[in-house]
Amino acid sequence: MPKLHSWQILAVAATLALVGCKILPTPPKDGAGGAPVFDPDKMAAEMWTSKVIPYLDGKAGPFAEVAALAKADPEAAGAKYGNPRKQSNSPWTYAVRLEGTIVGFNTQSRNGNIEVDVDGDAKADLRVQIGPAIQGTAIRDTLDFVNFNDFTNQIEFAQFGKALNTHADKTVLSKLPRQDLEGRRARVVGAYPLKAGADLPVVTPVEADIGPRP
Repeated sequence: MPKLHSWQILAVAATLALVGCKILPTPPKDGAGGAPVFDPDKMAAEMWTSKVIPYLDGKAGPFAEVAALAKADPEAAGAKYGNPRKQSNSPWTYAVRLEGTIVGFNTQSRNGNIEVDVDGDAKADLRVQIGPAIQGTAIRDTLDFVNFNDFTNQIEFAQFGKALNTHADKTVLSKLPRQDLEGRRARVVGAYPLKAGADLPVVTPVEADIGPRP
């Protein structure tokens, strides 16, 4: 048997290694041949006008009534103004509508907000987020037709909540005025989570309007 050179030995070994390998196809990245690619922004946009707005318009109660019931009986308020199908460890989140006078505002931060007096005592009863950065997942958590089990994992569920906030800013909040807000009237439909302590409720709007300067 002729003597093999070292390079020939290496070539034979490489060939045997390839024979024993199983070549796996690269998983499709565009949904072809499998489940559709998850697109939270598209999902939020498609259901916004047809489902999100009608649901919250129908579910929302006057802020003063919702806040009073939430303080006395959070679960009763949740059943009437929130999502009874919420995750058990999540706080109650309530759909509200309000109209009041802006008594303070912050438009310097990306987490912009206005403080609104709804009972006429010249003191803020709540804050309304006006973006562009929106914190929390109040919109998502109030919707009874959105369930955690509809998503592959917690990451997708969180991304969908963020997509709803982004869509609210794009379609509603980015159009609001940012200057000379104090004294103007604000009208809002949105949602807020129940908070402990004396912190003001923070409402995330799906509809919002700020009137002219007085």
